[in-house]
Amino acid sequence: GALAGTLGGFLREYQTVVNVVSGLIVIFFGLNFLGVLKFNLFKGIQRDVNTDNMGVLSAFVFGVVFSIGWTPCVGTFLGSALMLASQQSHAAAGVLMLGLGIPFVLSAVLIDYLKTAFDWIKKHYKIINGISGGLLIFIGVMMATGAFGRLMSLFS
Repeated sequence: GALAGTLGGFLREYQTVVNVVSGLIVIFFGLNFLGVLKFNLFKGIQRDVNTDNMGVLSAFVFGVVFSIGWTPCVGTFLGSALMLASQQSHAAAGVLMLGLGIPFVLSAVLIDYLKTAFDWIKKHYKIINGISGGLLIFIGVMMATGAFGRLMSLFS
């Protein structure tokens, strides 16, 4: 709590600088999406993995690494959802409230049907990247100018 309060006070004091730096970072990501800047840092490792000898332990280790990688992305949402689920009177209501794994389970069950969707995404990958890059640049400019913060304050 003390760290969050201190950090919040620091960020409030230097809000303009934080807005500009954050906006520039998002614009940088948008330019990378568009291919204007090409940084392989965000592309991951491109190599084949031999899956013939993988067993239960390998699957467990992969799951642990995957969950650690996703922790910053879902941590805030998951914490809020767990708090809401803990306030339910029945376990089933808590499970239904969370429902976080449903998209993953559905995609695993429907993987054969989703291949056509993945093929469509692959076919239109450049267009999707262009739109995504343009949106990132737009949001980055809004963040740098403070317009994004004002827009978000309307929703709170």
